[in-house]
Amino acid sequence: MRREQVFARDEYQCVYCGERFEPELLTVDHVQPRMRGGDRSGGNLVTACGGCNARKGSLRLAEFLRADDTARTHFFHLAAPHVWPRIMRAVEEELARGAPSARR
Repeated sequence: MRREQVFARDEYQCVYCGERFEPELLTVDHVQPRMRGGDRSGGNLVTACGGCNARKGSLRLAEFLRADDTARTHFFHLAAPHVWPRIMRAVEEELARGAPSARR
């Protein structure tokens, strides 16, 4: 899936902070970071502003959402319909367990 397609699907809105941006201020974020086994499929890509993408970095999604209430609220509302169900289930289960931060 191309960047422009991800932005259009997400209506040019960062799925973490909920703000809308011009395309040149947006980035594509890998929900499951590539360095942690994530791929480039549409179900693993979401629109993020530069600030949110930088804060998330290579954190697992549950780690990032646990630390950022705003991101947690917006992500489940804006991105959940587009993200692979297996990723969403894993994140929801980890958040429910209150699992410790990922091993690095």
